[in-house]
Amino acid sequence: MFDLHCHSVFSDGELIPAEIWRRVQVFGYEAIAITDHADHSNYEWIISNLLKIKEAFKGLTPELIVGIELTHVPPPLIPELIRRCREKGAELVVVHGETLVEPVAEGTNRAGILGGADILAHPGLIGEEEVKLAAERGVFLELSGRKGHSLANGHVARLAKKFGAPLVINSDAHSPSDLMSKEMAQKVALGAGLTPEEVENLWKFARMRLLKRK
Repeated sequence: MFDLHCHSVFSDGELIPAEIWRRVQVFGYEAIAITDHADHSNYEWIISNLLKIKEAFKGLTPELIVGIELTHVPPPLIPELIRRCREKGAELVVVHGETLVEPVAEGTNRAGILGGADILAHPGLIGEEEVKLAAERGVFLELSGRKGHSLANGHVARLAKKFGAPLVINSDAHSPSDLMSKEMAQKVALGAGLTPEEVENLWKFARMRLLKRK
C-alpha cells in the first residue's frame, strides 16, 4: 500500500511529516509521498525541508518520497514550474487538477499533462482529449479519497478505462482521519466503477511506474 498525495504543516495539513510517516507505517504502507501545496513563493522551501527528512529517514520503511503539489498556478506557468521543482529535488510532481469544488483555472489539466507532471490530482470533469494525452504521456489520473474532490471519480475512471490512461488512488490527506487503509482505498476505486482485478492491476502498474518497483 502507498499514498502519493498528502499534506503536512508545510502547507494546510495538520501533521508534521514525521507523524504522517508514523501513522502510515502503522497501516503497513511501503511508501508515502508528502506533496504540499506550492506555487512560485514556497516550492523551494518545501522541497528543501522534505529532502532533510528523507535523508534522516533513509533506509526506513515506509519510504518517504519528496513530492510537491502545484496548486492554482496559472496554466501557462505550470510546465516551467514543474521543471524547476524537479531541479530542486522533487521526486514526484502533482498538479492540482480542475476539481469540481474549487475555482481552478480552465486549462490547468492540460497544462499539467503537457508539462510532464507525474500525477494530475482530482481532475474533475476532464475532457476526452486530455485523457488521451494523459494516456500518451503516461500521466496518472487520480481517484481521490477526499471529500468533494471525489465527486468526479466515476467520470475519471470511465474515461481512463476507455482511453488507457493510468490511474492512481490517493487520499489527499490533510488530517489523520483522511489517511486510508488499503481496504478503504480499494473501496474508493470500487465506488468509481473499477473491478477488484482492475484495482490490483492499478496498484501494480503505479508501483512499477511511480515507485520504480516490480
